[in-house]
Amino acid sequence: MKFAPIVESLLDTDLYKFNMDQVIFHKHTDLCGQYYFKCRNKGVVFTKEMAEEINAQIDHLCSLRFRKNELEYLRSIRFIKADYVEFLRLWHPIRDYVKVDLDSDGELSVVVDGPLFSAMQFEIYLLEIINEVYFRMAYDYDELRRSAEERLEAKIKAFNDGTYTFKFAEFGCRRRLSREWEDVVVRRFCRETKNCVGTSNVYLAMKYNVTPIGTYAHEFVQMYQGIDSIPLAYSNHYAMQDWYDEYKGDNGTALTDTITTDLFLLDFDRSMVNNYTGVRHDSGDPYVWGEKIIKHYEKYGVDPRTKLLLFSDSLDFDRAQKLHDYFKDKTKVSFGIGTFVSNDTYADALNIVIKLQYVNGRPVAKLSDDVGKAMCRDMEYLEYLKRSVDFRLNREK
Repeated sequence: MKFAPIVESLLDTDLYKFNMDQVIFHKHTDLCGQYYFKCRNKGVVFTKEMAEEINAQIDHLCSLRFRKNELEYLRSIRFIKADYVEFLRLWHPIRDYVKVDLDSDGELSVVVDGPLFSAMQFEIYLLEIINEVYFRMAYDYDELRRSAEERLEAKIKAFNDGTYTFKFAEFGCRRRLSREWEDVVVRRFCRETKNCVGTSNVYLAMKYNVTPIGTYAHEFVQMYQGIDSIPLAYSNHYAMQDWYDEYKGDNGTALTDTITTDLFLLDFDRSMVNNYTGVRHDSGDPYVWGEKIIKHYEKYGVDPRTKLLLFSDSLDFDRAQKLHDYFKDKTKVSFGIGTFVSNDTYADALNIVIKLQYVNGRPVAKLSDDVGKAMCRDMEYLEYLKRSVDFRLNREK
């Protein structure tokens, strides 16, 4: 490796990876998954040297095991169960599940293929590795760090002088400038402001004794598309039922947009409205979405001010403040802010993702409330899923 290890702890990932994996461990160990990497930026070129370093960092990642104190920390999280922690004592990333290639145009290909309970854990680790390798090798890292420090100072000042008044959680693992920089921003926001309520990064939550935050991601709903017995347009229903069965209302913020929020709301019935503490926004117009959710709560006689709207779609602090000011008297409101916290420099951040694309050999897809965020390797399947969603919406709305 040219650099120090980018991932030094298996806790250096988002909390929702453990949340989702625990449900899979208890209910769906028969599922296998394939994940594919995509860089959404135009004109980004990865070099042979970058690919070699990425591979070397993955080799190191796969040598790691959970340490005793890390397992004890996971056990201390109230909704993480003892049998799952014992499974993690045995689990480790398996190198054979990951393949990295580079084509002649500098386009990076990364595929993860294996049992879903194991393959899903690679996503955040790989994104951390790819992002840091790219920025260390494509730029002068010291200059990037200096610009990040200047921007961090301005943000902390804005919180402390009252320019920003909202609460937020740091969601920056996957696109951070570097491991050491995410450590700095979490420490400083948590110690120097009263506005950072925690972090999705489990290792940093343990290190700084702050709240680890996260529920589930699109892949959790997507995986139900790969289960033969479940109708495609009902995957939200079965995902939420399994989640509630696992957590009994604890850890209860639902993600609405995997196969559109309109379809989600058909399954977000009176029992689910009461069972979940709130919902998370990740695509589409946030104001339209928020008003739609508030109206849905009112339909069931629930005071929206008792429920949480968590916004997490490509936020910067100015956008978050405007959303806070608009919704603060209508409902509880909070924010998950990622790239703008952990990789805000003079250089454009990479918009990179690793998405679940097949379950048990069947294609799965995310539709989203934003057409540009839809992702599927099988266009015929994507059209079929859209028709299934439209059919149910037209029949039941």
